[in-house]
Amino acid sequence: MIEAWSVADVRAAEKPLLTAGVPLMERASFALATVVARDLARRRSIALPDGGRRDGRVTGARAVLLVGSGNNGGDTLHAGAYLARRGVEVLAVLTGEHAHAGGLAALRDAGGRVEVLVGSPDGAAHGDGHDDRHHDHLDPHVADRVAAQAARADVVLDGLVGIGARGALRGVAADLVERLTAVLDCGPAHGPEGLGRPWVVAVDAPSGIGVDDGTVPGPVLRADRTVTFGAAKPGLLLPPATHLAGHGAVVDIGLRLGAPGPHAPGADAAGLGAPGLGAPGLGAPGLGAPAPGAPAPGVPGPDAPAPDRGTMTPVVRRLEPADVAALWSVPGATDHKYTRGVVGVVAGTPTFPGAAVLVTTAAVRTGPGMVRYGGPDDATRAVLAARPEVVPAAGRVQSWVLGPGVPAVPGPGDDPVDDGGQHERARAALAAATATAATATDATTTDATPERVPAVVDAGALSLLPDRCPPSVVLTPHAGELATLLRAHGDDVTRTDVEAEPLRWARRAHEATGATVLLKGSATVVVGPEGAWSQADAPAWLATAGAGDVLAGILGTLLAAHAERVVREPGLAARLAAAAAVVHGLAAERANPGGPVAALDVADAVPGVVAELLAAR
Repeated sequence: MIEAWSVADVRAAEKPLLTAGVPLMERASFALATVVARDLARRRSIALPDGGRRDGRVTGARAVLLVGSGNNGGDTLHAGAYLARRGVEVLAVLTGEHAHAGGLAALRDAGGRVEVLVGSPDGAAHGDGHDDRHHDHLDPHVADRVAAQAARADVVLDGLVGIGARGALRGVAADLVERLTAVLDCGPAHGPEGLGRPWVVAVDAPSGIGVDDGTVPGPVLRADRTVTFGAAKPGLLLPPATHLAGHGAVVDIGLRLGAPGPHAPGADAAGLGAPGLGAPGLGAPGLGAPAPGAPAPGVPGPDAPAPDRGTMTPVVRRLEPADVAALWSVPGATDHKYTRGVVGVVAGTPTFPGAAVLVTTAAVRTGPGMVRYGGPDDATRAVLAARPEVVPAAGRVQSWVLGPGVPAVPGPGDDPVDDGGQHERARAALAAATATAATATDATTTDATPERVPAVVDAGALSLLPDRCPPSVVLTPHAGELATLLRAHGDDVTRTDVEAEPLRWARRAHEATGATVLLKGSATVVVGPEGAWSQADAPAWLATAGAGDVLAGILGTLLAAHAERVVREPGLAARLAAAAAVVHGLAAERANPGGPVAALDVADAVPGVVAELLAAR
């Protein structure tokens, strides 16, 4: 599991180390240089006669560093010095009035070149909270020259501003990023044949993103790789900024975040969740020794001081495949169809029977004991033709999936809709999902239900919600539906607002309703009583009709398998919702790697994904 921490918590974790004289900048810059050198070697790889490839030489590669005034610029300059000693041709483009003195001296001593855009580079540098966004605009001819130099490079390091900066880039930095984006963001990065644009590496975070909230208030240079120090930052996991961060590597510089206890350096770098990430150990051969007097980078030492963690909690988390496998319920020898979980589905209408097929298929393919369906005759016939194992009869269920393919309840003055009786069925099921244990009853039978039934509430059923729900009810809106829901609670918000700040508005929906909220989008954001999750496992091809119905079916099965715990443990529904998003995204990739997918194909790919996850645990 990946945990992303606020800038304030990262600063609190750094403070005792800096007070004790721990050289964090040397550790960070050495780690950054190691990752960049590894990337350069792989991207300059050489074809072998047997069809394989061998890592290429770093010597002779060209690097352009975009350097601001703060400590982030110092990290970048020191990393450039390490690379220059390795034989990389390094050009540092200084965008601020000052540069980090030690980093600048190290780069020059190593043979790196420097180009100054603003002021003098030799003044004292400011701290990491300082940025270079308030200067006058950059001369267009200068911007063109820098962009041309960057376009000829093998790698560009973005060290313009640090994680302490706030708001959009402005002035020189904004002008430079806009020009670089126009020149560089026009094709694949340099591959083994050396074609395309340079590989862009963001230092700690892409300059200009909202580091704590994932917003994108202005221009940002899209990164192919982000090397972040000490801990993941929320903006690297949260949309929309997560899509600008590229592959991620968290390098260990000795910070102690998370649960109290001995710090185990373990892996020196960890991926941020995309396939094939990871990063080398910080002692990778070939970069040479750390700066004189610096300890082995990444090793905190047994007596390293720890911050006060009393108020520290991650801003957002991300599940990895192993976490999903650990959550999965695997049947045993004594299980039967009723103990494995029964999913009740109220989806589809005479106009949209396909939604019922997609939800029930996805639920069946995820592995419950049984799926029951309640709906109009046309939809029932379509479901049974596609999935004859679905039971179109009333009976006890352990979870509900309500609303896919069902229209919203018409408002005053709206034309009536043909819901095929689904509004009535969904209302009854919501009564079971939100009632107390003493009054809950199954919506399709007279049998008593011993406690609340977890539910997935989607599409038209969102218009049927009571004022408050327990967290065992999971809402699965897209941005437009979430905006509609929030307006009903008095918020002045549009779809565009939700897409710009998904974490903020998903949190607001959780606060307003009490329910767990899964906000669908290019990256999925889940908010529950224990915090937030963000999953970015799905290919862009998954933005297709019916994909949300498949997700609802997957999640319904997970809730049914853990129904009693979901009702007892307020945070479990959110973890299962995040797990469903992981399986949904992996199934989309498995259905047709690198190409278009149809929703039903995604559902059919789920069993293979689950088998792979379980085989690896």
